[in-house]
Amino acid sequence: MKFAVIVFPGSNCDLDMYHAVKDELGEEAEYVWHDSKDLSGYDGILLPGGFSYGDYLRCGAIAQFSGVMEEVKKAAEAGKPVLGVCNGFQILTEAGLLPGMLLRNKNLKFMCRTVGLKVENANTLFTNEYAEGQEIQVPIAHGEGNYYCDDETYENLKKNNQIVFSYADDFNGSRNQIAGIINERGNVLGMMPHPERAVSDLIGGSDGLALFKSIVKQWREANVSHA
Repeated sequence: MKFAVIVFPGSNCDLDMYHAVKDELGEEAEYVWHDSKDLSGYDGILLPGGFSYGDYLRCGAIAQFSGVMEEVKKAAEAGKPVLGVCNGFQILTEAGLLPGMLLRNKNLKFMCRTVGLKVENANTLFTNEYAEGQEIQVPIAHGEGNYYCDDETYENLKKNNQIVFSYADDFNGSRNQIAGIINERGNVLGMMPHPERAVSDLIGGSDGLALFKSIVKQWREANVSHA
């Protein structure tokens, strides 16, 4: 499986994404600059964390207009897995690929630590290697990770089982402690915690590795002949 790691001006977690899929999983990965006009050669798209365009206006507000985002939308429409982490999640909401928005943390401070997450939906292409209700430990590093949506959107998220991860504790103000959601089709995931920073016990934990294994497993089942 071949992944595109999208690099915006100000991205700083692109190396972590690359390491997770290339070094830990042994899959193919390439850095793709934000003005790329073709993602057709990739099987999965990864939007990393960081501070794209310096987070001016709003986090992700400028990045949504990057040339590559039209290609990301095409990939999503084609059913390819698209993962946006932290700033990548913010970009996905600004681009309209996921509902809701990310606000300042309720304490108005940047927060960086490992937190507990609950797997709310293990029946997705991103979570099939987890168990429903499983609690995992994954790092966060954000100042604007407070997920907000209106009541109608929230009810739709619940009805369609689009809430994939929730926080064990309410530390940033996210509605109902939402940490990650998918689109209705189930192939676009946005989450604020950093699974790519939890792929090896050597760096503090490996609970995030199953997310990347899930993507690869689903892709291989759909695309690799077992004959």
